[in-house]
Amino acid sequence: GNAGCNGGWMDNAFKYVEENGGIDLEQAYPYEARDDSCRYMDYYKGSTLAKFVDVKPRQSEDALKAAVASVGPVSVAIDAAHPSFQLYKSGIYFENACSPTVSDHAVLVVGYGVTSDNYPYWLVKNSWGTSWGMDGYIMMARGYDNMCAIATYASYPLV
Repeated sequence: GNAGCNGGWMDNAFKYVEENGGIDLEQAYPYEARDDSCRYMDYYKGSTLAKFVDVKPRQSEDALKAAVASVGPVSVAIDAAHPSFQLYKSGIYFENACSPTVSDHAVLVVGYGVTSDNYPYWLVKNSWGTSWGMDGYIMMARGYDNMCAIATYASYPLV
């Protein structure tokens, strides 16, 4: 299973949705940022899941970029254990101490781009609310040896 607020794997969440026949609407089952039992109710089903896809090869930012371009947002697990991540406010996030293989936090890559100064970045939505980062988003360095393991565990649902 997953570990609630102590982390979990997107693939396990996708499997849960698949095995239970759907996922509730956010209005009926909002994110609570706390551990609790799952309480899916078919009445509030917002979507079903046909299957999910792991982005391959792992650790390939090119493969992640192709997935975001072709299917849209992609769930990823990153190394977010650093104070610099937790205290992020704006700009391109670059952390030398980030692991390219170890991750501890799930986020959503919603896009990518290049700044006016020519720095490539991933646009990432966090789950910590709009008071964190740039209204809940972070621009993470792209093309720097899989910074913070952003392309190591990437997957998306097919609905």
